[in-house]
Amino acid sequence: MIKIIILTIMTYVLYRIAKAYYKKYNMPLFHPLLVTPILLILFITVFHIPATTYMESAQPLTHLLGPATIAFAVPIYKNLHLLKKHFSIIIVSVTTGTLVAIFSSYLLSILIRLNNDFIMSILPRSITTPIAIVVSEEIGGLPTLTTIFVIITGVLGGIIGPYAIKWLSLRSPIAKGLALGMGAHGVGTSKAMEIGEQEATFSTLAMILAAWITVLWGTSLIPLMLSLTV
Repeated sequence: MIKIIILTIMTYVLYRIAKAYYKKYNMPLFHPLLVTPILLILFITVFHIPATTYMESAQPLTHLLGPATIAFAVPIYKNLHLLKKHFSIIIVSVTTGTLVAIFSSYLLSILIRLNNDFIMSILPRSITTPIAIVVSEEIGGLPTLTTIFVIITGVLGGIIGPYAIKWLSLRSPIAKGLALGMGAHGVGTSKAMEIGEQEATFSTLAMILAAWITVLWGTSLIPLMLSLTV
């Protein structure tokens, strides 16, 4: 129990340090989801803590992913009228986004000749971590690898997203929010919150819908694609 408390507190402290530097300097390379894992790796290496021991001790933080995802429902509720008004656009956009994410991951995996474990682990990379882990387990992937791919996708999307929005001259809160939520899920939604409440609302909805739709693909489209690979 003491070990769990110590490692949980240490993870939280390192994250807060990384977030403080990111807020102060606002540089992409200082993003907390990029810096914190590096600091944690250094920490457990210096103190000779096995990775499996750390993973087991950090379970309390992992379990918070579910409630954190559900909490995104608050801005959706506050802007429900906007969601009803643009529902068809949202559904078409997010569905298209999930298909692009899955097929691009699949084709890239085939192109660079990844083995089946990697392919099955990378396919759910474009949805929020708790759902991505479930989808990965269902299709026979490795949840730990999937988590890494999700984090990489989120961080890169959070860094590139604002520049892409500026380059494409997107001005609509719908377009900005859906792009960030679909392209970078949780990290993108965090970035959308910095832009505005409506952007955060649409980003949240995109992230949640993308997860639901990908779960459906996990029982239909993805097994069909994998059957062509095996």
